[in-house]
Amino acid sequence: MSHLNGSYYGPAIPPPRKVGGGGGGGCLSCCCGCIFDCILGIICKILTTIIVIVVIVGLLFWLIVRPNVLKFHVTDAALNQFSYANNTLRYDLALNISVRNPNRRVGIYYDSVEAVALYQDVRFASRTLEPFFQHSKNTTLLSPVFKGQRVAPLSAEQGSKLEEEKGSGVYSIDAKLFMTVRFKFWWFKMGSVKPKIRCDLHVPLKSSNGTHHDAAFRDTECGWDYKRWWWFH
Repeated sequence: MSHLNGSYYGPAIPPPRKVGGGGGGGCLSCCCGCIFDCILGIICKILTTIIVIVVIVGLLFWLIVRPNVLKFHVTDAALNQFSYANNTLRYDLALNISVRNPNRRVGIYYDSVEAVALYQDVRFASRTLEPFFQHSKNTTLLSPVFKGQRVAPLSAEQGSKLEEEKGSGVYSIDAKLFMTVRFKFWWFKMGSVKPKIRCDLHVPLKSSNGTHHDAAFRDTECGWDYKRWWWFH
């Protein structure tokens, strides 16, 4: 038995093999990576196809419709009264606003139209106008009338500006249109948008005999307060 306790010079004894080792895990990880790459590739192809289709449809729509800018002008303004005392503004203002739809294939539903009058950014009157439909290549005339009085405290700077314009007889009055509109293309009606129109006016006050103070009102083009809609820019 003594020879069993001596040194052993045979080949190295391999370590015990682990059951269920990690060799299969690498293969599984590789397969998962391939599946992920395939799914990602399919998603990219689908998104690319959708983008191309949207661009083509948009281009075809533009080529067929050829949308043009809607045009707004204040063609006439009559200011019969504009006085301020005891923080109260008394006014009598009538406007003629032309709305031009120059498009050949598009009609426009004006579902709501509100006309607002402001002096130095102080809102003093508003009128709700009747909804209407505007055919293609058509001009519609809106005629809001603002008459009454409104408590409207003015700052010292605004009061000074009012006195200055009182001397000249011409007042800087702004008119705004708040609208909800929809577009009709053939039989299709497209979703509503809410553009805002601003008209910066210089309106002469009529004297007691009906004449203007050394000036006549000039036709004024209105602009868009917000140009987020591609149709209106």
